[in-house]
Amino acid sequence: MEFTIKNFIFLLLLLLAGGFFGESIKRLVSYLKMAKPENRWDNIPKRILQTIQIAFFQTKILRDQEAGFIHAGIFWGFMTLIISAVNAVLSGLGIKNAFAFLGPIYTVISLAADFFCVAIIVAVVWAFYRRFVKKIKRLQLEDDHIEAVFILFMIFTIVISLLVENSSAIAMGIDSDWAIRPVSHLLSFLYVPIFAEVMHELAFWMHIIFILLFLNFLPYSKHLHVLTSIPNVFLSNIGPVNSLKPINFEDESIEKYGVAEVEDFSWKVLMDGYTCTHCGRCTSVCPANLTGKVLDPREIIMQTRERTVQRMPILLRIQEAEKNHSQCILSDEESKIMDKKFIGDYQNVDALWQCTTCGACMQECPVNIEHVPAIVEMRRSLVMMDAEFPTLLASAFDNMETNSNPWAFSASERADWTEGQNIKIAEHSPHFDVLFWVGCAGSFDDRAKKVSVAFSKLMKEAGVDFAILGNEEQCTGDTARRAGNEYLADSMVKANIQTLSKYKFSRIVATCPHCFNTLKNDFPMFGGNFEVVHHSQFIMELIKSGKLKLSKHSDEIELVTAYHDSCYIGRYNDIYKEPRYILKSAGNIKIAEPERSKDRGLCCGAGGGQMFMEETDGKRVNIERTEELVSLNPDQIAVNCPFCMTMISDGVKALDKDNIKVKDISEILLESMHK
Repeated sequence: MEFTIKNFIFLLLLLLAGGFFGESIKRLVSYLKMAKPENRWDNIPKRILQTIQIAFFQTKILRDQEAGFIHAGIFWGFMTLIISAVNAVLSGLGIKNAFAFLGPIYTVISLAADFFCVAIIVAVVWAFYRRFVKKIKRLQLEDDHIEAVFILFMIFTIVISLLVENSSAIAMGIDSDWAIRPVSHLLSFLYVPIFAEVMHELAFWMHIIFILLFLNFLPYSKHLHVLTSIPNVFLSNIGPVNSLKPINFEDESIEKYGVAEVEDFSWKVLMDGYTCTHCGRCTSVCPANLTGKVLDPREIIMQTRERTVQRMPILLRIQEAEKNHSQCILSDEESKIMDKKFIGDYQNVDALWQCTTCGACMQECPVNIEHVPAIVEMRRSLVMMDAEFPTLLASAFDNMETNSNPWAFSASERADWTEGQNIKIAEHSPHFDVLFWVGCAGSFDDRAKKVSVAFSKLMKEAGVDFAILGNEEQCTGDTARRAGNEYLADSMVKANIQTLSKYKFSRIVATCPHCFNTLKNDFPMFGGNFEVVHHSQFIMELIKSGKLKLSKHSDEIELVTAYHDSCYIGRYNDIYKEPRYILKSAGNIKIAEPERSKDRGLCCGAGGGQMFMEETDGKRVNIERTEELVSLNPDQIAVNCPFCMTMISDGVKALDKDNIKVKDISEILLESMHK
């Protein structure tokens, strides 16, 4: 191998670009190290599988069929062209056709590279069209346009230069015998020998310079996700959706709770900031944003990164000075940055309180960014450190603390709904198989109490040996946790676990998705490990086992039933088929699916503490959802959550559609059995 002046110049360029790139990555890593530690290296096999599905197969990005194929095409193209890039580097060092030794495998590689060059060119042109001609709303961030043009231009140039390099090599007769490049072969007829040599040399330098320029631009741009998206997916949550970390309140070394500054986050949240593509998919499905409120999940993550890159370099200098026992003098601009507050100056406080914690943003994010836990962490700081939260929440917090429920009902009234129902109370009948967790709504809300009665009757007809805790039951703490009052939630969870530990039963069944999710996914973090099912799962089991005797109503007119998915059993726990199975089992039901259903379903607007707050901006979320359900012209609307029941019922009344009844799936099934 002859090492020429060209190779020497190339090596210097490579070392220079590599040095700049290495320093940029080192800088970003140093910021992550300043945040709180967090273990994201558990269950490696599951993480690898998650990465293959989401990062490599692009399953989430393809949920948007139009934009998905554009991005997937560019991603798969770049993954394929990595070998071409390595080949270009080796060629610059004097090693020609380095991968030709692979023989037939190199044939496949060269063919794929040629195909994806065309695919990427088409994708880039289509991306320009969507952004600047079609003007997709979520892509219209003013600050993004210049960068988007620059990035797309670089991608276009990298691919075009590769085609020119390969086609000119074919014209010169220096391409590998194993290479098959149909597109490049067609282009090769455009060259005369001398012109081919010039173009080959020019294309080589243009290709490698733009690759190095692209790599060194990434750490300073929103397109940093090109480097971080695969690691971010690998390191993203593999446990329960929107899982919240408990706080050890007995640990006296903890000086503050929640997140007031970016360094209070775990390093993973800062990495989410690095990985955000600014695509706006999260915002496009956010119920608060869709109804005219200020909450913008994309902005939450963007501002986290903005604060990180502004504050962390200064903080590093201050810490370094402290280590060296020297003084760190800040400029006026740096002082202004440090004087700003993360929550308030970067994060809109009103926006934080508008989140319903529905998880739609996280469902749609193609790189698994975790918006909701970050929002709740900031709520924790506002509630437990600053005592700043909506007034109506204060009432709910007080009631939970004094009455063990979010309303002003006395805890002694919790079992009053059972009067005349002959239902076991665990304290008086400690031997039973199934514990029915009634929940606060099911115990105190007049409409939800009817659901408790209906479900109890179904269990009796199926011969289920069940009991309730009665006055021993307390709120699970879901509302308190999602609203940021972890201290209150902590005490309620532990009190409930202590009560549950007194009894022996096979499992817990809950009609409230919020109770179900907390019992199933939150309680184990506090040492409460119980088998928990939602009543839709339980009823389906009873039907399939033949314990519930269903009636046939083939001669009756079908009732058009619009079904609304609850976020907390849907997106949170992937329960979609069970409620639909129950409705179909009712015999005379025709299910009408709204446009936004299943994992694309729209929240009713009650989660995350919104049930106990007032919407003061824009359109009410429950009205938006109810309008969608009512547009199906249903005879009735089916729900599986007491919060959804309240919100949709209020929506039906507001729209003057009292002829449309809102019912729980258990009520619909019970009615069908007794016609």
